Amino acid sequence: MEMNLFIAYIGIALMVLLSGIGSAYGVTVTGNAAIGALKKDSSAFGNFLVLTALPGTQGLYGFAGYFMFQNIFGVLTPEITAIQTAAVLASGIALGAVGLYTAIRQGQVCANGIIAIGQGHNVFGNTLILAVFPELYAIVALAAAFLMGSAL
Repeated sequence: MEMNLFIAYIGIALMVLLSGIGSAYGVTVTGNAAIGALKKDSSAFGNFLVLTALPGTQGLYGFAGYFMFQNIFGVLTPEITAIQTAAVLASGIALGAVGLYTAIRQGQVCANGIIAIGQGHNVFGNTLILAVFPELYAIVALAAAFLMGSAL
């Protein structure tokens, strides 16, 4: 039983760790672009701030996944079964991997938008719309984790 709990927490750790790393990477990519674009257009800082913060949401999804398994489903106890352990591990790997990749790619979309805004193009709204598409997949992964947890 304790081994099941240990393996489940590996899944939780991957969920939080991978999505957090992706968010950190995505936010720094956009932050670097914002610093460069501010040299050309310092009046667009508000737009840069919004686009820079957007890739940070995937890390929040990883934490939300942990919160669901700990507080809503309550499966992270010493009595966890093997099938529950497998579901938590699979959810952790899936949500973590999707969060990692989508945060990095979303950061790249936002960075390109920041660069374009810095060059004088009016693309904030368009960038925001396009940056939401990778976000959708992170939300789908969180929903899948929720469905796996609720099936337990």
